Amino acid sequence: MADTTATLATAGTEGTKRDFLFLATGAGLAVGAGAVAWPFVASMAPDAATVAAGAPLEVDLSPIQDGQIVNVFWRGKLIFVRKLTEKEITDMKAVPLSQMIDPAPFADRVKTGHDQWLVTYGNCTHLGCVPIGHSGNFEGWACPCHGSQFDAVGRVRRGPAPTNLPLPPYTFASDTKLTIGEEGGKAAA
Repeated sequence: MADTTATLATAGTEGTKRDFLFLATGAGLAVGAGAVAWPFVASMAPDAATVAAGAPLEVDLSPIQDGQIVNVFWRGKLIFVRKLTEKEITDMKAVPLSQMIDPAPFADRVKTGHDQWLVTYGNCTHLGCVPIGHSGNFEGWACPCHGSQFDAVGRVRRGPAPTNLPLPPYTFASDTKLTIGEEGGKAAA
């Protein structure tokens, strides 16, 4: 009878060891599978630079003075943010469309209720040079490379640039906060 008890005790211990080895092996395989799959899954997500490059950019408008141009970068592109003076607003509204290479009324170049703010890409539409602010014959920008001139709201007035400075998607979060990369509450594509 002593032999039978010893055999039952050994059988119970063997079952426990076997169960432990089974569970430990299964856990090891699960961790290994996760370790192999993790880099693959992580590689499908965009990297931090890509996320940052496409994220909307907030600009604090409160320190910008009348007539001042601030340069910012969004998605790796230069953006001009210009606070127009009252005189510039009056003068730009009065320019006849017939005097423009790419006719655009003043109201199409600014947001309603924020007439004093121009937000535009900062590269000449001829060959991509960076025009110099507060220069040229039209109180706006002049391209030092090829001579294109833009007025204070980025309309091309003298070529060879064929079109106006383009407008990025933007919205006003408040009177002192501008969000570049969003329009109508939606992020730009």
